[in-house]
Amino acid sequence: MIRATAVLRRAAVRPEAAADAVTLDHDGRQRRRMTLTCDGGLELLLDLERPAGLQDGDALRLEDGRTVLVRAAAEPLLEITAETPLRLARLAWHIGNRHTPAEIGEDAIWIEPDHVLAEMARGLGGAVREVTRPFAPERGAYHGHAHA
Repeated sequence: MIRATAVLRRAAVRPEAAADAVTLDHDGRQRRRMTLTCDGGLELLLDLERPAGLQDGDALRLEDGRTVLVRAAAEPLLEITAETPLRLARLAWHIGNRHTPAEIGEDAIWIEPDHVLAEMARGLGGAVREVTRPFAPERGAYHGHAHA
């Protein structure tokens, strides 16, 4: 099985030159080593030195020099909005205080489904709705750091 051993970041990728593409959810884009079946059928072993935090538009470089485009899969999320920017900022603070991955937008915050956090957000004046979209949470100051 061919191995993917390096990551090209989106700015250096030529999507039209990719041999195939692989669509992965957020968790799948955080792996270091796993077997993947690409959208076009190519099978490969992701074999990175360390987890790379793959983003939509990045590419994997195969041993033979070909590339495989990385696409972010749509997945179920909670979208949290608020009536004012200040209320949304407070919601972001409370979500961050729970150390949960969150994608911060100008008008919304997206998190993985969690009924406790959804109720907390509603209790703090936020609106919560279920959506399906790619998830790209903030990487944080300690990219590889994980809480036990």
